[in-house]
Amino acid sequence: MGVAGDLHDVAVVVGEGFSAFEFSVACEVFGIDRTDDGVPPFRFAVCTEQAGPVGSRQGFSLTAEHRLDRLDDADLVIVTPTELHRGAAGERLRERLHAAVERGATVASFCSAAFTLAHAGLLDGRRATTHYRHAAELARRFPLVEVVPDVLYVEDGPVATSAGTSAGIDLSLHLVRRHHGSAVATAIARRMVVPPHRDGGQAQFVEAPVRACADASLQDALTWAVAHLDEDIDVAGWSRRAAVSPRTFARRFRAETGVTPHRWLLEQRVAAARALLEDGDESVDEVARRCGFGSAAMLRQHFLRLVGTTPTAYRRTYRGARAPVAVRLMPAGA
Repeated sequence: MGVAGDLHDVAVVVGEGFSAFEFSVACEVFGIDRTDDGVPPFRFAVCTEQAGPVGSRQGFSLTAEHRLDRLDDADLVIVTPTELHRGAAGERLRERLHAAVERGATVASFCSAAFTLAHAGLLDGRRATTHYRHAAELARRFPLVEVVPDVLYVEDGPVATSAGTSAGIDLSLHLVRRHHGSAVATAIARRMVVPPHRDGGQAQFVEAPVRACADASLQDALTWAVAHLDEDIDVAGWSRRAAVSPRTFARRFRAETGVTPHRWLLEQRVAAARALLEDGDESVDEVARRCGFGSAAMLRQHFLRLVGTTPTAYRRTYRGARAPVAVRLMPAGA
């Protein structure tokens, strides 16, 4: 892994069906001259495996100046997601990525590009993340990878992976901060009008909807529970609503949802608390009561464990994102 200050040359890999947003994240953070703001200049290159244009998912194409041999000069190699992310990485890309790691460069993936790194074997024995929708598949297909599904990004040695979409910004700023300090990362974030720092351990903002169940009686029990989160719900009473014994209820519940009744109920209560913190003005004590936690301390304990931040900090993040913006209009004739 590189040391502080050695991140100067950045190469981003794009392929057919690349995602414009993730590609633009790399361009915005590393590909724009911000020396006027005290940001050191980065040598930035866009690379493709073959010559010629590559198409994006959004309907436009680009032609890169560089091929994969350009990765040999990079301190940081960023792999962006493509529509073929579930396929094996090409042999040339695999070799270049391994060579980059062996000479001390950092290799990073945005979103589902973690599959490319996994196919290349770079994630074996490492912790990694990806978009929450793909986390289970990544874990299933690559059992040697320790998939962390509910964080924004993970850096494990010379390899770094980010979660879905905007988490690529968080990972990029983290790498800038580690190599060039918080002042440089903050300067870039300010120009991009994004939060300068969200800790990698913060959970992805994932909604927890009530999934449809094949078992109608169980579906009714789930729907009822969501409408009564402020009440004391125990498995014995809950199972009676499904007209089965507690043991049968627990077995069917896990088969349908993949988690225990207790875990599912906790996730629903935390999801409800998140919604109230985002949109409501109730105190944290009132949010705790309405969501069935009983006390603010209990809410904080479970919220911190599942979301990775406190209720107060979570509310502050969302309130900051929705803060009123003053727009100065130019006078007529100016």
